Amino acid sequence: MGLRRKGRVIAFQALYFWDVTHPDLEDLLMFDWLDDADPSDESGEQSRTFARLILSGVLENIDSVDEAIRRQLEHWDFSRLSWVDRAILRLSTYELLFARDIPPSVTIDEAIGIAKQFGADDSFRFINGVLDAVKRESSEA
Repeated sequence: MGLRRKGRVIAFQALYFWDVTHPDLEDLLMFDWLDDADPSDESGEQSRTFARLILSGVLENIDSVDEAIRRQLEHWDFSRLSWVDRAILRLSTYELLFARDIPPSVTIDEAIGIAKQFGADDSFRFINGVLDAVKRESSEA
């Protein structure tokens, strides 16, 4: 697993945890719960740094991110999204809207991969559709 993919998975897991428990942000960004928290592992630290960047960005822009997702949900209430799908959508929508240095196709491919690993059987299809619509809308703006 690449550094950025690992960072996205960490950020996804932290977003899931944040959504469920709303912990203190400083504690959340420490990632003390990670099994691989070996301070001598440079690649692990790079992944955690990338995860902190994304996680901080999502939480700083949570209202804009959530609104962008809501606009794409047809006949579906935001509160009914599974916590897993919501965390993946938040992470990826943030990247599509604010991390312009990351190609949208990479963001969507990574989201699909995370959804296949952690989501329900059809989550990846749903996430792909929502993110594609977010991408189209953000490119029109």
